Amino acid sequence: MSSLDHDFNELIERVKHGREFGHASFEPIFYLVFHPEQILDVKRRHAAWESRLANEGWGVHTFSIAKEVAEILANAPMRKIWVAADQKAPQAWEKTNKSLANAVATGALQQRLEARLTELEGKPKSILLVTDLEALHPYMRIGVIEGQLQGKFHVPTVFLYPGVRTGKTRLKFLGFYPEDGNYRSVHVGG
Repeated sequence: MSSLDHDFNELIERVKHGREFGHASFEPIFYLVFHPEQILDVKRRHAAWESRLANEGWGVHTFSIAKEVAEILANAPMRKIWVAADQKAPQAWEKTNKSLANAVATGALQQRLEARLTELEGKPKSILLVTDLEALHPYMRIGVIEGQLQGKFHVPTVFLYPGVRTGKTRLKFLGFYPEDGNYRSVHVGG
């Protein structure tokens, strides 16, 4: 069995047993941490993991960060201005990324995740898988959103996190961002 499948099995056991008193929060927030080189392997396993959860009686729901970021950027009021600016200076990556980051980080992504969590509240045996976190680069990190949504996680929420674990609560997003210890979640793998 691969380490990804082993880590997923451990994660699901932790989800079934809930949070321990020793954690900073009692909200059902879990991270499956895997090395960034395994992003494609995780994507290949995703459907099988969903099927397994469904076979075990879970109501599986997915929130794709990549899909949500793409929709936010496609529908942004500044989109026409961005396209015109990009045509004038196509190599101005720093400026482009800063503009796009502003659109994503102003709360639109957080609001979408919060809406999904609210939609699932009260539905027994629901689980939310948050995928494609790599799409947050270079805009922001998921820990910011997790912190803003404190008190809103009423269903088990699993973040499929490409990064490196550097301690019990410290993670390095994509393996190269500075480590961050502001997560209130259970981490498995990494």
